[in-house]
Amino acid sequence: MATALTADQQIQELREELRHHEHLYYALDAPELTDAQYDALMNRLKKLEADHPELVTPDSPTQRVGGKPREGFAKVAHSRPMLSLDNAYNEEELRAWEQRVRSGLPAAEKLQFVCELKLDGLSLALQYGPGAHGSAHLERGVTRGDGTIGEDVTTNVRTIRSVPLSIAAKKLKEAGLPESFEVRGEVVLPQLAFMKMNEERVAAGMAPAANPRNAAAGTIRTLEPNIVAQRRLDFYAYFLLRDGETLLPSHTETLQALKTAGFRVNAHAKTVKTIEEVVAFIAVAEDLRETLGYEIDGVVIKVDSASQQRRLGFTGKAPRWAIAYKFAARAAVTKLEGVLFQVGRTGKVTPVAALTPVVVGGTTVSRATLHNADEIARLGVRIGDYVQVERGGDVIPKIVEVVEDKDHPRGKKEIVFPQSCPVCDSELMRVEGEVDWRCVNNACPARVREELLHWAARGVMNIEGLGDAMVVQLLGQSAASVNEEEVSEEGAPVVERTALVHTIADLYRLTQEQLLGLERVGEKTADALLAQIERSKKAGLARVLLGLGVRFVGERTAQLLAEHFGSMEALMVASAEELEAVNEVGPKVAQAIVEYFAIEKNQQLVSELASLGLTVTAEKRVVGTALAGLTFVLTGTLPTLTRDEAKAKIESAGGKVSGSVSKKTSFVVAGDDAGSKLEKAQQLGVNVLDEAGLLEMLT
Repeated sequence: MATALTADQQIQELREELRHHEHLYYALDAPELTDAQYDALMNRLKKLEADHPELVTPDSPTQRVGGKPREGFAKVAHSRPMLSLDNAYNEEELRAWEQRVRSGLPAAEKLQFVCELKLDGLSLALQYGPGAHGSAHLERGVTRGDGTIGEDVTTNVRTIRSVPLSIAAKKLKEAGLPESFEVRGEVVLPQLAFMKMNEERVAAGMAPAANPRNAAAGTIRTLEPNIVAQRRLDFYAYFLLRDGETLLPSHTETLQALKTAGFRVNAHAKTVKTIEEVVAFIAVAEDLRETLGYEIDGVVIKVDSASQQRRLGFTGKAPRWAIAYKFAARAAVTKLEGVLFQVGRTGKVTPVAALTPVVVGGTTVSRATLHNADEIARLGVRIGDYVQVERGGDVIPKIVEVVEDKDHPRGKKEIVFPQSCPVCDSELMRVEGEVDWRCVNNACPARVREELLHWAARGVMNIEGLGDAMVVQLLGQSAASVNEEEVSEEGAPVVERTALVHTIADLYRLTQEQLLGLERVGEKTADALLAQIERSKKAGLARVLLGLGVRFVGERTAQLLAEHFGSMEALMVASAEELEAVNEVGPKVAQAIVEYFAIEKNQQLVSELASLGLTVTAEKRVVGTALAGLTFVLTGTLPTLTRDEAKAKIESAGGKVSGSVSKKTSFVVAGDDAGSKLEKAQQLGVNVLDEAGLLEMLT
């Protein structure tokens, strides 16, 4: 007589059965059960867990949908930056990338590539840790964020059916995976789910979402897990890491391991040996584009070998061993209904076409850039014309040409570029040799608005809560009063209340009492914003310089200038010749910096920021010689130093930090959970240090 199963055993069996069928349905598109049969299994498990709540675990299939809304998302640092990719838009650019790759490797080395569809969604990192009985379970799901720090969206990720909550020990062994690892991939909203969502939004009297990518990003960050579950997001895995390092010898093996472990891997990935095969894959992918059921905007090509990837390395923002081939822009014909003129942070006035809404490449387009007055003249476009609109690189809509035939008659109203600012009515000026007209009024509300938004941006001072709606209120205006989205004959903003902010410096004078006087701002919101503003004071010289918006000074240039001059005071009095002595600073950039700091208003702003407590100095980087000529490799978790901190200390002492161990490596610095790098060091006889040993060498 068979022994009856205990409740724990019944629960474990049901969970394994449900996971098996979830994998068949969501990862392999090969279901064996009807929805009713699956629901019956799920209901049995729910009842057992309700009767035995002490047996409920976070990785149970019943726990995919959380009940309570989240109050917010915690910030999480990535184990390794989630970088963007460089783009190629034609075969010539693709072949040029291949030549750069080959020139970065020994001529005798064989090379092969992996081609994957470039999914148009949201990048996500999934962190797995040891579970029961040798399994691995989902510990955390993190958005890309700014590439270095993302948001913890684990509760929402649990609702995505194609994300395994638990991976059994047997599957880990088959896939060759440890119990702790990280998976990176893309969250997408399938087109049918997107259409259903928009139908529901329209029925509820809401505006439809613009495209599946934005809808996916908005969904994963919603504070209601139940809503996330209803949207039916999907996750495709394409990358494996452990302790921030590539786990397997090749990308081909990585994709196979992910598939074996139970992740959904895009079926159209292909390993090829020549650039001609890459070009052929791109042609096939473009033909498939309309039949996939989800959005793609190109093909990603990666060097297959992990060893070659490490040696090729990275630029400041992208890996040298991968590139995204972007499909040609999609186009549609629609009517130009009017033109509005927007004023940017530097005073540049940009004409924006107001169009009869039209779907271009899966996105509803109602606005397109006309760039400048010269472009309007070149196109010969008039209000009322029918125009061909493209999404350049599938992102920015632009007007390509006027369409004129019997079905598309020409418009009759000329577009008149304004002679004065459409917001503050100041005279517009154009510098000789430039195409742009600019408002030169530094107090122009539109300019101040854009300056504040730039200052608060994530990559600058990172002031959360200081978005568009808050900024327009701080400026004493309605949301539609500056650079308003409606085409209007009137350009001047409607001032509704006294402005609390006139310059960036005024942000640091705001009080709780002032903020509480704004619409929909309570104590919690006010205090949170003030805390963010206070925290931004410590952002550092490079971020302050970037935030000032000096023309041609981007993130890297700001960092180089901060390191070279050490203080805003020294930078402000530097001559063009002294500025050009800084690496990567040419005459054009140097002249722009000199001109910016020659303006009294800008000098006053910097002085105010310093008096309000912002950090406007930086330690000048002095490279020592204690580790000159030595090459280090970092692996594992050090007791007190992050990898970035350890790397900075080594480089400041004249040493170099490499990503891989070789016979030329001088020392491997190993912390807890050191992986294959430590093993290789021991095999090659490379000296191994702990953190204390490294610090001793630095003294």
